[in-house]
Amino acid sequence: MQEKKLLIPIAIIFTMALLVSNTVASKIIGIGSFVFTGGIIIFPISYIFGDVLTEVYGYKESRKVIWSGFVALALMSLFYFLVGLLPSASFWNGNDAYNTILGMTPRIVLASIVAYFVGEFSNSYVLSKMKIWTKGKKLWIRTISSTVVGEGIDSFIFGFIAFAGLFKISELFLIIISGYIFKVLYEILATPITYFIISKVKKIEGIDTYDHNIKYNIFDLLEK
Repeated sequence: MQEKKLLIPIAIIFTMALLVSNTVASKIIGIGSFVFTGGIIIFPISYIFGDVLTEVYGYKESRKVIWSGFVALALMSLFYFLVGLLPSASFWNGNDAYNTILGMTPRIVLASIVAYFVGEFSNSYVLSKMKIWTKGKKLWIRTISSTVVGEGIDSFIFGFIAFAGLFKISELFLIIISGYIFKVLYEILATPITYFIISKVKKIEGIDTYDHNIKYNIFDLLEK
């Protein structure tokens, strides 16, 4: 079996972007008329590297990494919660700040887990299928199309679970739509970078996977 030298580093970057984006998502950022969560800055990176994983290594390897990110998110949320339950030292005055920022994280991570689970698998599936349909051509159409689908699903699911009841409906939709537009534009502007990374990884690995005759069952991690 051919060694996949860059698979683990790419998976680490993918998971790092996922975890950091969820930690900073508790901050709401206002830029002009647009409103975003703090995670908007880094979360699209996970989709870019998700594209790299599917395009180079195929849906089967991408599926394993997506599940790894799922487990990492769940564990991060659990440990934030457990630390929040521990008593504070008498001289430490940061407990309220911790609860304000990270105390919100379990709900955000729950929203992210559900949204990420559906959105990332949708992104990977669309990219995988379109690669076969286009015979590996027009990568920019494939990456943008998969992002439009995946990020659309992710943005709406995440927004409603994470912020429903915290903001007015109009504010909630503003956050969702603003985030979605930004993520899609992010992907479009990052297309040259995505092209460069995919090209380099394919050259180094000597791999260009086409997902012919595979099972798209997200739970089948033992498929060979």
